[in-house]
Amino acid sequence: MNVSLTLTSTGRQAWVGLRLLLVATVLLGVAYPAAVWAAGRAVPGDDATIGQDFPVADDGWFHGRPSANDYDGLASAPSNLGPSNPDLLALIDERRAAIAEVEGIDPALVPADALTASGSGLDPFISPEYATLQVDRVAEERGLPVTEVEQLVDDHTSGRQLGFLGQPRVDVVALNRALDQALEGAD
Repeated sequence: MNVSLTLTSTGRQAWVGLRLLLVATVLLGVAYPAAVWAAGRAVPGDDATIGQDFPVADDGWFHGRPSANDYDGLASAPSNLGPSNPDLLALIDERRAAIAEVEGIDPALVPADALTASGSGLDPFISPEYATLQVDRVAEERGLPVTEVEQLVDDHTSGRQLGFLGQPRVDVVALNRALDQALEGAD
């Protein structure tokens, strides 16, 4: 008699486990991803963009962050070089000197986001400080008034997400598109 109680108890436990598995699969495998997807669709936001190469030597554009993978969307990854790696330090020194020369500033004034790649290597955003640093050069190269270029930077600057997440940022890809549109409107 004791054996039949054990089988019944084991069968009951298996049935409970199976039901738990089914409920968890539906909740975590279907309902939760669907809710996250719906919330993502409901929250207004910009279309996703990835960074593009606007070389430092090309003076008519705002330059974005450097990329560890030449802006290849299929190779999205960081360089994996640590902060004391001699190769990374040399690369930062090269970038600092190039940007200081192009912008006509002291190398110590070059912002960090102009020197280091993002984790994905595809970040389309720069700091407002880096964008402001480039305004005079871009305005001169494009033949636009400095105040108009400053306004374009302001128009493409976003604050912290939800008011407290992240840092203020400028979408370089959208800003450079707006520069082209400003020139088309001036013609």
